[in-house]
Formats: sequence, structure tokens, C-alpha cells
Amino acid sequence: METLFDQSLIDTNRRRALAGEPADFLLDVVARELAERLSVIERRFERAVELHGHTGAAARAVVATGKVDGMERVESDARFAAPGEALTVSPLETVPLEPQSANLIVSPLALHLTNDTPGVFVQIRRALKPDGLFLAAIPGSGTLQELREVLLAAESEMTGGASPRVIPFPDVRDVGALLQRGGFALPVTDRETYTVRYDSIFPLMKDLRAMGMANPLAGRSRRPLTRGVLLRAAELYAERFSDPDGRIRASFSVIYVSGWAPHESQQKPLKPGSARMRLADALKQGGRG
Repeated sequence: METLFDQSLIDTNRRRALAGEPADFLLDVVARELAERLSVIERRFERAVELHGHTGAAARAVVATGKVDGMERVESDARFAAPGEALTVSPLETVPLEPQSANLIVSPLALHLTNDTPGVFVQIRRALKPDGLFLAAIPGSGTLQELREVLLAAESEMTGGASPRVIPFPDVRDVGALLQRGGFALPVTDRETYTVRYDSIFPLMKDLRAMGMANPLAGRSRRPLTRGVLLRAAELYAERFSDPDGRIRASFSVIYVSGWAPHESQQKPLKPGSARMRLADALKQGGRG
């Protein structure tokens, strides 16, 4: 298995983000969207688990739907717990649940950082009871494409070479294939793109650090970008991706995922191409009611 991400650095980045001034807007949007998609299902879930939700926003939003009897959180560090809150501590790539023990597992903005993503999907499916539901939000291809382009261009122009500064993100088709490979029934994916505007590249990069999204690539360059490269990147960003008012655009493309642990009561899969339906529509069909 290729080690693409430095897991210890991911943990450090996430703890540093938690301790500083938060930038939780994307996680809050995703939490609301996951809760909205869950709310269309006409059934309750006895035991729900949030995997590595950072702030717990997704867990709180899911509880607020009234669809779950109990919510548990899994995190990589006990410091992610709210005051008085109990949580299970486990590494990002380990699902510390007994087989067929959970009815609902929710993963908000974490699975893009796993080295063995197929293995994590399999662990999640095994942890679900038959007819249990897996919901996830995964940053996908197109996320931070503007930043990737200008950083590569500026570093190449200024130094004659470039190192990856923005991580690769999965394509929606790849995520769909992972669901099928993991053994999920009725797998469905769709994508929403959110555009956030900034005065310049610098508050964008500050927000990324505050989100725990600093570069965690195992093969990253250990040499930080020079001020000259950053200033050139800011110029290129403004030239290529700014609106008439001068503010720049940053894209966050989120893949929303739904899959059910197999159960004999479920409908048979629809013909190829049906995965293009909206996830909310498919969720109405997934449960037994």
C-alpha cells in the first residue's frame, strides 16, 4: 500500500486547528447537508457513530434530526471532545467498532486523508448492522483547483521546479467504485461545489490551516515556499480567478456518499446509470421504513 499521507502530520494539523481560531464554515455546511439527507428517511437509527468529525458539528446536526436514539463520536485525540463528552479515541484509518454493531455511520470531511481508503470502507461496512446506513462527505476533484494551479505555476516560474502543495482529491466515479468494492448495497454518490471568496490568497491559506488542511503529503517538500513565490502566486490568482470586484474564488467540491449494509429486504439494484439520481431521492428508498 502506497503511503500518500503522513498520518502523524494530519493529527498534528487537526489538533493545531482545534486549538486556534476556527474556520469551520465548510464542516458546518456539510453537517447541515448530511442531516438534511438523513431527515428524508422514514426510520430511526438506534446507534449512530460519527467518524472523525473534528468539531462534532455533523454529530450534533444528525441528533437534531430526531432520527437517532444514540450518537457516539470517534476521534484521533481525546482533546476533540466537548466538555463532559465521552468519545472513542482511534486512528483515522481504524474503525473501532464491533462487526454489525452500528445502525448509522457518518463521516464528514475525513476520508480523503486515508492511505488505505478501500480498507476503511470495508471496515465501515462490516461495522454496520444489516440494512445499516453509511453517509459521508468527501472533498473531491476540483477542490482547491485554483490554488493548486497558481502555486505550481508560481513555484515553477520562480525556482525552475515545483512540489505538490495541494493534495490530490478523488473523482466521484472513484468514490462510487469504492462503495461497490466495499460491499455496500444501493451505492449512490453526488457532488456539490461550494465557492468561497477571499480578498487574496493569504486569508485563504490561513483558513486552510485553521481547517486542519495544511499539506500532509508524505512526499511533500520540506522547504517552505518563499515570500517571493507566494507573492507571485497571489498575483496569478488575482489574474486568473478574481471577480470584477477584485475578490478571488476558491472551490470546494464535496462528494456526498450513501451506501447500505446488505439486507434481504432491500430493493434490487437499478439499471446502470441510476446512480445519477439525487442522493436524497435514493435515501428514501434505502430503509425498510
